Formats: sequence, C-alpha cells, structure tokens
Amino acid sequence: MSRYIVDLISTGGIIAIFVTMALESAGVPISSEIVVPLGGALASGAIGGNHLDFTAVVVAASLGNLLGSVVAYWVTKRYGESIILGPGRRLGLSAGHLRLAHRIFDRWGLAAVFGGRLLPVIRTYISFPAGLSDIRFVPFAVATLLGAIPWNFALAFAGLKLGEHYETVGAYLGPFTIPAVIVVIALVVVAYIYGKRLGEGDEDSQGPTSSSATE
Repeated sequence: MSRYIVDLISTGGIIAIFVTMALESAGVPISSEIVVPLGGALASGAIGGNHLDFTAVVVAASLGNLLGSVVAYWVTKRYGESIILGPGRRLGLSAGHLRLAHRIFDRWGLAAVFGGRLLPVIRTYISFPAGLSDIRFVPFAVATLLGAIPWNFALAFAGLKLGEHYETVGAYLGPFTIPAVIVVIALVVVAYIYGKRLGEGDEDSQGPTSSSATE
C-alpha cells in the first residue's frame, strides 16, 4: 500500500496529494506521514517524479484534509443519530452515546477539533464524533483548516530538508503512532461503557415515569 501511494504521489503530484489527504480525513487509513513528506521531498528536487512547489504541497494537503473532514462531518451529522439509534443498537450503541458525544464537544468544543488534527490516528477520525455534536459547520471547518496547516507544513518541511530520505519522518513518528492507537482504543472502550451507562440511566428514569403515568 505504501509503495502504491509513493508511486501515485510521484506521478500524480499536487492532485494526488489533495485526493489522498481528502480520503485520509474521510476515514480511509492513508498515512499523511508518507504522503506529505514525499511531497516535500519532490519539492526539494532530491527524488525523481514531478517537481512540486512547496507551498502548493501544504495547500493541497490542507485543503484535502478540509474536504475529507467536511464529508465525514456532514455524513455523520445527516445519518449519525439514525445509524446509532437504528442499526447501531445491534452493536450496543444507544442514545447515551449520543449524549456523551454532545457532552465531550460541549466541554472541549473547537479545541478538540483543532487538537485532534495535530495527533496521529485521531486526526483521521475526529470529524465523525464532531458531526454528532452541536458544533456548527463554519467553526468546525475553520478549526479543521487551522489544525491541518501546521501539521502539513511540518511534514512537508521535514520532507523538503530530508530529501530522498523523507521516509525518516515516518520512522520518527512511528513510536508515537502506536501509543496514539492504544489511547484511541482505550478512549473508545471508555466512551462505549460510559455512553451505555448513560443510556441505561435514561431507561431507568423513564421507566417509573411511564408506569406512574399509566396508573
């Protein structure tokens, strides 16, 4: 997969960077730690392929992140509740999980979106829970873009300086990626358990009310 992405970026240039980063932010597991440093390396002229403009690499990657994030946000905003309260119940999801998403983003809001864009793994999926929250579209888009720009600039700049050794960027970030995955999994488990309890609390509170109303 990595070899295919390298070939794609080397031949497709700016458009390929835009498309792959859009897919990444829409939930497709494509590593920006490979794509963007490669774009920086192509801008340095140290490796073969299309010679790219450094600024164009950062802009294309950031706008791709924005597009993919917007797609994920709107899909979840449009279908999220019906999925969770419909088919999601077969997986144990409930209205409590929706309430938990609202609570998280009510407390952290745009800081969660901005900070999530700067973290490996989390940046790929942060738009989905944001779509379940009450965060409005324009602030979400601004926070997403502001978080994507420094991340992409740092990766592209590293690739520019490292030239043909751009893969070193991924090697240095690798040790941070595994803990990030562990943290994400732990947070998902905690959110699932806590959201389930919130849902059970709703059912318990509604039970006596409905029975008393019947009487």
